[in-house]
Amino acid sequence: MRHVVVMTATGSVGLISIFVVDALNLFYISLLGVEELAAAVGFASTLLFFTISVAIGFTIACGALVSRCLGRGDREEAARMGGASLVFMAATTAILTAAVWPFLHQLVALMGARGETLTLSVRFLQIVLPSTPLVALGMCATGILRGVGDARRAMYVTLGSGLAAAVFDPILIFGLGLGLDGAAISTVLARVVMLAIGIHGAHHVHRLVRLPDWARLREAARPFFAIGWPAVLTQVATPVGNTYVTVEMAAFGDQAVAGWAIIGRIIPVAFGVVFALSGAVGPILGQNFGAKRYDRIVTTMRDSLVVTVAYVAVVWALLAVFAGPIAGLFGAQGLSRELIVFFCLFAAGSFLFNGALFVASAAFNNLGYPTYSTLFNWGRSTLGVIPFVWAGASLYGAIGVVAGWGLGAVVFGVLSVVVCFRVINRIAAEPPSDQPMPDPPPSGQSPFTSGKAATLQG
Repeated sequence: MRHVVVMTATGSVGLISIFVVDALNLFYISLLGVEELAAAVGFASTLLFFTISVAIGFTIACGALVSRCLGRGDREEAARMGGASLVFMAATTAILTAAVWPFLHQLVALMGARGETLTLSVRFLQIVLPSTPLVALGMCATGILRGVGDARRAMYVTLGSGLAAAVFDPILIFGLGLGLDGAAISTVLARVVMLAIGIHGAHHVHRLVRLPDWARLREAARPFFAIGWPAVLTQVATPVGNTYVTVEMAAFGDQAVAGWAIIGRIIPVAFGVVFALSGAVGPILGQNFGAKRYDRIVTTMRDSLVVTVAYVAVVWALLAVFAGPIAGLFGAQGLSRELIVFFCLFAAGSFLFNGALFVASAAFNNLGYPTYSTLFNWGRSTLGVIPFVWAGASLYGAIGVVAGWGLGAVVFGVLSVVVCFRVINRIAAEPPSDQPMPDPPPSGQSPFTSGKAATLQG
C-alpha cells in the first residue's frame, strides 16, 4: 500500500499540475468573453486527445518493458529498450501528425464545428499539432523513469511542463494580446520543457537511454509493438467515445459544447489521482511480474482498488458541495452551467467504475494480456457510450448526454476487475518457467485462441 500511495502521490502532483494549467488555459480564454473560443478549444482538444492517446499507449509499452528488464536484473537491456522506445515513439507520432495535418478542417467539421468556431479550432490545431512528437517523447521519458521506480523525477517532468504553461499562458494570452493563438503557443512551449526535463532524468541521471543499432532495433520492435499497439488501441477508445459525446453535444449548440469542454477540464483536475494511480501501478506490477512475485501483484491490485474507491468518494462529495461555485468560476451560463452542475452532483460518481477499469487495464498491459485492456476499453467507449448517450440525448437533451456517458461505465468497470483477478490467479497457478511474459499470438491468430487467455473466454 505504501508503494502504491507514494508512486500515485508523486505522479498526481505532476499530472494534476498539467490539468490545472489546462483548466486555467480555458479559464483565461473564457475571460475574453467570446463564446466561440471555449467551444473551439473543446473541439480542438477532442482531436488532440487522439494523438496524445497514441503516445500514452506507447508510453505504457516503454514502461512495461523497462520495468520487466529491471525486475530481471538486466539494466543493459533496460537501457536498450528505453532507447528503442524513444525511436519508435518519435517515428510513429511524426507519421501520425503528417497524416492528420491535411485533414484538420474536415475532421473538426465532422465533429459538428461550424462557422467561426470551426475556423478557430483549426487555427489552434495548426499551431499545436506539430508539437505532438515533442510531448510524446517527453511522455516516453516518464515511462522510463516510472519503470525504474523514480517517481520523483517522473513527477518533475509533468510538474515542470505545468509550471511552464502557467507562466506562458497569461503572458501570451493577455500580455501580448495573442488570445487563442497565445494559448496554443503556450502549449507548444510547455511541451518543449517537458521533453527537456524527461530526457535529463532518463538519460543523464539513470543512463537508461541507449540508442540501439539496426539489429537491436529490429529485435526490440516485436516486444514493443506487441504491447504498444494493443495499448494504443486501448487508449484511442476513450477519445472515440468522447468524440461521439461531442458530436451529440454539438446538436444542442455552442453552449452545450462549451459546457462539455469545461467538464473535460474538471475531470482530470478532480480525478487526476485516479489517472496517476493507473500509471503508477503499472511499473510496480511489471517489476513484480519480472521477479515472479505473484503474491505482490494481487496485493498491489487490491490496494489500488481501495485507494480508488476512497479517493473518488471524497472528491465526488466535494464536487457536489461546490458545484455552483465551480460553474461560476468559468463564467458558465445557461445550458453550460446546467451541464457542469449535473456532472458534479451525479455523473462524477461514475469514476468509481472508470477508476476500476483504469487499474484493471494497467494490470492487463503489464502482465502480458494487453488485448483484454483493449477489449474492455473499447467496450466502455462504444457499447458503454453510444447507446447510453443516444438514449439520454433523445429523452433528456444535453443533460441526458452527460448522464448516459456516466452510466455506461458501471458494467465495464465491474467486469474488467473480475476478469483481471481471474488472469492474475491463472498466472500465479501456472507461471511460465522461462519466459518473463506470455508470447503474443502469431500474426493473424486471435489472442483468445491460445493458452491461458482461452480459459478466460466468456
